[in-house]
Amino acid sequence: METLRDILDAAALGVFPPPDGCTTVVPQASARDAGVLAFTAHSVVFTDEDPRWVYDTLAALECDPLAATMNPAFLAAFMARTGRTAETIDAMFVGSPLPGRPALALAEITDADHPRIAYARGRRDDVRAWTTDGGVLVAGRGIGGRLEVSLEVDEDVRHRGLGRLLLTAARQLVEEPLWAQVAPGNARSTRAFQAAGYRPVGAEALLLSARPRSAGCSDSRS
Repeated sequence: METLRDILDAAALGVFPPPDGCTTVVPQASARDAGVLAFTAHSVVFTDEDPRWVYDTLAALECDPLAATMNPAFLAAFMARTGRTAETIDAMFVGSPLPGRPALALAEITDADHPRIAYARGRRDDVRAWTTDGGVLVAGRGIGGRLEVSLEVDEDVRHRGLGRLLLTAARQLVEEPLWAQVAPGNARSTRAFQAAGYRPVGAEALLLSARPRSAGCSDSRS
């Protein structure tokens, strides 16, 4: 059976589920994460709930079937059934690894209690973080075990291209596709990811079993 990771790995290579208007239900890859991934005319619901409940709930909605998995009514029912919370529907971006060394001087953060690391551990495993003058870069394994990145840029150094440089550096630190979740309203972060060569591939609604504590404002969700 195709797994959530299979679907994500294929999408990172530009191979997407068929645009047939259907929904695929796959098991969760971890107890922490459940949710919905929406690609072009095909959705993937990852949950350990009965797939029949997913299909019956979607069929009962009075909306365009292509929009059903991201419809607020379905997401509210999904959260009520699973006892989970959600924050927003994010755009999904993915970037391929890049050769070479980062242009920025990056120092890895070794303090496990650093606020950015502590916050990221609520969403990811194997979290690592690096700092440079004016910014922080964080990476870890999130949905389906994929490698995810986020960043924070200090307010007084924004609009100078640091976000793009950090995100480019992140692609040089890895040997596999690097994923990101960006709130659609965060135009600044969206532009930074695109300028650093990350491609939009879909949307996602992540349902968490517990709300991670806030780490303040940042340029991208962790």
